[in-house]
Amino acid sequence: MATASSSFSACTLGRAMPSPKAVNGSIDSMCCYPNLFSIQSSLKSISLSADITLPRGLSNDEEIRKFSRRERIQCGALDVETMPSFLKGNKFQFDDVIEAQQFERDTLSAIFEVAREMEKIEKKSPGSQILKGYLMATLFYEPSTRTRLSFESAMKRLGGEVLTTENAREFSSAAKGETLEDTIRTVEGYSDIIVMRHFESGAARRAAATASIPVINAGDGPGQHPTQALLDVYTIEREIGKLDGIKVGLVGDLANGRTVRSLAYLLSKYQNVKLYFVSPEVVKMKDDIKDYLTSKGVEWEESADLMEVASKCDVVYQTRIQKERFGGKTELYEEARGKYIVDHDVLGAMQKHAVIMHPLPRLDEITVDVDADPRAAYFRQAKNGLYIRMAVLKLLLVGW
Repeated sequence: MATASSSFSACTLGRAMPSPKAVNGSIDSMCCYPNLFSIQSSLKSISLSADITLPRGLSNDEEIRKFSRRERIQCGALDVETMPSFLKGNKFQFDDVIEAQQFERDTLSAIFEVAREMEKIEKKSPGSQILKGYLMATLFYEPSTRTRLSFESAMKRLGGEVLTTENAREFSSAAKGETLEDTIRTVEGYSDIIVMRHFESGAARRAAATASIPVINAGDGPGQHPTQALLDVYTIEREIGKLDGIKVGLVGDLANGRTVRSLAYLLSKYQNVKLYFVSPEVVKMKDDIKDYLTSKGVEWEESADLMEVASKCDVVYQTRIQKERFGGKTELYEEARGKYIVDHDVLGAMQKHAVIMHPLPRLDEITVDVDADPRAAYFRQAKNGLYIRMAVLKLLLVGW
């Protein structure tokens, strides 16, 4: 084996980490993974502080070939000049979709373009066979309606097939004590891609580190929900017409809401974005998100006044207070529930071009009489989830 070494701060990587966006710059994410991006031209320059093991006969002057899915290296910031990897027919940069930090702005734009193609397929080519012969397994350890059905619909609309479990927490071998890793090793033998929702933060990363087929995180406890964030940003672009220079109010359960966490990560990719956090004291946005936004130069502000925030924002993103995240602390749930409600008064304060979004399901945090207002975008948002998930499945299984 040949080795190459040079100089940068290192971190240990696992299989399911995001690809580095390395065009004359540093990696945005904390970690990277060499087999998650395709190099279209020869390596121009590379700065590493750890030794990288290369295949026999290669040096860092030669074209770098794709490493095994199991390879792990010590890595940090790269300075690499490459051709864009999202050219038609090329492999997708990622083996898995685990967290929002994986995606850079240009990759998001390319994914959204694929989603627009998927919308045309859904409307005009119901017999698409793009994913014919592929099987998707859905492992949902928590309840789901929109996410699960939209993934299953996406797969079938592209000609693929679905293997599914009903409430895997109770009606799979998990109820017998089987480990997540053993379940994943078994299920990957039956399918080509796994879509998993789990009640534990970090479970999707564990699944991806175990599987040799793609894994999509469909929500891991209070952690992340990356495909929801993709569809949210896609919806904002469609509804508002831009992503730079927007103001977004995140309302409700910000401590436990995996959707708002993932959305905050993605919005940080755009210029002159400002986020407002409106929540009861017991479910305020956690410091890790605030610190991340600050490190990226994203302006954010906490407020207790929903009406004032609504008057300033292009998007009011309402969320449900999640009773299931409070455990037995019902008094804290009751303290948080019902404090911030989007109703006609809030609509009256909003700008004419602004929209209301919600990842759904809702309880009483948006009154039903708001539904008739054209600024109520949450059902359009849910529909956009189909196109984004069609795009993600297509990209992971057959590429650009």
